[in-house]
Amino acid sequence: MGVRRFETDVAIVGAGGAGMAAGIEAREAGARTITFEIAAEPGGASIISGGGCLIVDSPLQREKGIEDSPDLAFDDWMRWGGPSADPVWARYYIEHSLNDLYFWAERLGVKWSFMLPQEGNSVIRWTRPGGNGQELTSRLIEAYRTRGGEIVPNTEITGIRVDNGRATGLEGRDVENGDAVRVACKTVLVATGGFNSNLEMILEVRPDLAPHRIMEGSGPHAIGSGHALVREAGGYLTHLGNIWLYVYATPDYRDPTGRRGLVFRGTPGYIWVNQQGRRFHNEARSGANSATPALLGQDPCHAWAILDAGMAGTMEVADPHYREAGQVSRGRIAELFRESPFIANADTLEELAGAIGVDEATFLDTVARYNRAFDDGLDAEPEFGKPLGASKKFDTPPFSAIQLFPLARKNFGGVKTDLRCRVLDKHFEPVPGLYAAGELAGMAGGHINGEAGLEGTMLGPAIFSGRVAGGWAAEEAGYGAGFKGYPDRR
Repeated sequence: MGVRRFETDVAIVGAGGAGMAAGIEAREAGARTITFEIAAEPGGASIISGGGCLIVDSPLQREKGIEDSPDLAFDDWMRWGGPSADPVWARYYIEHSLNDLYFWAERLGVKWSFMLPQEGNSVIRWTRPGGNGQELTSRLIEAYRTRGGEIVPNTEITGIRVDNGRATGLEGRDVENGDAVRVACKTVLVATGGFNSNLEMILEVRPDLAPHRIMEGSGPHAIGSGHALVREAGGYLTHLGNIWLYVYATPDYRDPTGRRGLVFRGTPGYIWVNQQGRRFHNEARSGANSATPALLGQDPCHAWAILDAGMAGTMEVADPHYREAGQVSRGRIAELFRESPFIANADTLEELAGAIGVDEATFLDTVARYNRAFDDGLDAEPEFGKPLGASKKFDTPPFSAIQLFPLARKNFGGVKTDLRCRVLDKHFEPVPGLYAAGELAGMAGGHINGEAGLEGTMLGPAIFSGRVAGGWAAEEAGYGAGFKGYPDRR
């Protein structure tokens, strides 16, 4: 085994959305950058995300007559996230979301095209490109490379070198041939993502989840490696128990470990039933702040998403395997329905009840009551108040049932940083030369969301904090004037 040596101004660990945004900013400041990525390809968790970002007062909002402002968004954010949300970072992101995320990404070729209402927001703000997180992240990767940024794949960083209290380099290894990796640099920027693909770490900080089957739901390499690196270098970790769990996910039958889950969307007409065959929640409120507690309250702790043929035909899966050339791969989704042992299909509702082992009479009565709301011309079904505008009766076979389990998707706690994304130590003082961004830093700052996120408050702040970190890491390395941006301070 040999030794591979690198020298650069800013060494970046992690080539996901935050790492790529950091690299773009540092390169534009004139700094040399090298990004080290443990996977064979860049993208991280952001490339499998839905791509939604909370944007305030966007052109899409204005086109639809939606009036929004930083003050309104801030009030929603703090009310939803609770007292542990970071008001300084929340305000900082909100005021920069339009100019320094939306328009900035547009200049990189991202086409924002779609908005959805999300729980907790006074107005619609969740905005994504047509190609989801894959489009957004791919544009970032392309922009970084065209600016001369280097990505070194298949490289595991195992340590941050600290000399006289200052981060001065990295230690690692080539995962393919075992060669040692040595990096000398002026500043280190860590953007390795969260730890929601490390079930042991999840249960360590959330032992209350141990009785349930919890699926891993982040990027395959989001295992908390960056948390260990930064902690060993003197950084402070905070709010690690704030984990955002999703309901609309099913086990990935292609995963040999049986741990990974697949998030699916695009099925507003579905209903959820528990193992007793009954609905238990308003499925339109699918956010983690309401749907997840409802699912965790079921015994056993899983549910079945019921769809008919029309609903299944619009389903999307937030994983690159289920997209081709930026478009939904209907063939692979059909394969998922056909091959997954966690999905049952039947020509009749009676057969479906038998296939998933629920009481037939209870299940049929549940579906019949739901269908009756359409026959009666109601705007919402009366049992849980689900609006019916985007839904339809269950009347088109074949029928399907997708088994749902709680999925750990986002880390709302992590490395504590200041507004320059400098890593803070236990005295809340900066560790010289060391920066952190993205989900490693709880999306931004350590705990920007608090205990609950408005949705779009994960990917948006993660990418934005990457820009901030890249600008200031370059400045400390001797390039540029740090990140300034163009805030909207109305």
